[in-house]
Amino acid sequence: MSSKNIDQIIKDQFKNTIKETNFSIGKKYQGKVRDNYILDDKRIIIATDRLSAFDRVITEIPFKGELLNRISSFWFEQTKDIVSNHLIEVPDPNVSIVHQCETIPVEMIVRAYITGSMWRNYQKGKPTSGILPPEGMKKNQKFDEIIVTPSTKAESGHDIYLPKEDLIEKGLVEEETYEQMEKAAIKLFKFGQKHCKKNGLILVDTKYEFGLKDGELIVIDEIHTQDSSRFWILDSYEDRFTQGETPEILDKEIFRGWLMETYPDIFPGIKPEQAIPPITDEIKIELAKRYMRSFERITGLKFKPKVSNAKERIKKNLQKSNYL
Repeated sequence: MSSKNIDQIIKDQFKNTIKETNFSIGKKYQGKVRDNYILDDKRIIIATDRLSAFDRVITEIPFKGELLNRISSFWFEQTKDIVSNHLIEVPDPNVSIVHQCETIPVEMIVRAYITGSMWRNYQKGKPTSGILPPEGMKKNQKFDEIIVTPSTKAESGHDIYLPKEDLIEKGLVEEETYEQMEKAAIKLFKFGQKHCKKNGLILVDTKYEFGLKDGELIVIDEIHTQDSSRFWILDSYEDRFTQGETPEILDKEIFRGWLMETYPDIFPGIKPEQAIPPITDEIKIELAKRYMRSFERITGLKFKPKVSNAKERIKKNLQKSNYL
C-alpha cells in the first residue's frame, strides 16, 4: 500500500476515531486514554484513540487505540513468565478483559538514557525522584546503568516525581512492595531492551504500573507501548548522538516536540483549565503512521488500516463475548 493511500485512509478514519465510549457495563471510570468498565472481579478496558501529552488529553489519532491495545497484549504474552500481569483475554482489537485488582498509586519509570522530563530537570539542576545525574551529560546520552525514577500516579493533573523514601513515608506504597515493583520493572525493561534490539530499536525509557491481586504483585495498565515508552532507531543513534542531532523517533515524543515548537507559550506548562489549541491534520496523520510503523517493527506483524466504524465493531464483539 502506497504512503499516499495510507494517508488518505487515515484521513478518512478521522470521522470514526474513538473519543469515548458509553456502554452499560458495570461502573465506568475514564482514564486519560482508556475507558474502564469495572465488574466484580474483572475490568473491561477499552483503548480509545485519545492522545495525551503533558498530562492532558490533546486530540484523537486514527487507529491509535487498536494499535496500543494490540501491542500491549503482545508484550503481556511475551513477559507473563517474568512477571504476572492482569490480562485475561482480548475479545476485540481495542478491548482487553483484565483481572480487577488493588491499584498501587505509584508509577515506576525506568530509564536507560537522559532525555524528556529528566533532561529538562537536569538542565535546571533539579533532581528527578531525588536523582541528579553526574555533571557533563549530554541530551540523549546513555546512562552507565538503568535508573528508576518513581512518581505518584495522579487520577487527573500532573504526576509528581518523588524519591522512594518519600513515597513510602506518605503511605503510597509499602517498602517491601516497592522493592518488588522495582525489581520487576528492571526485569521487564531488560527483556524489552533485548527484544527491541533484535528488531533494530532502542527501548529508551518506559513506565510500569502495578496492582495487587490476592496479595500477588501483578503488572497492570499497559506495557512497552508507544504511549508509555520511548523508542529510537538503533542503527542511526550513535552517529546522530555524536553529531548532536535528535535520534530517529518511533514514539509520540515527536508530538511533544511539535506542541512545544508550535505553541511555546502553552507547552510544556499547560494548566488544567487552559483550552487545547488547534492540532493539524498533518501531525495527526504522521503520528498514526508512526504508531503503525512501531507496531510492525516491534511485533513483526503487518497492520492493514481500513476505514470502519470501530465503535460498532467493539459493541458487537462485547455482545459476542457476553459482556453486553
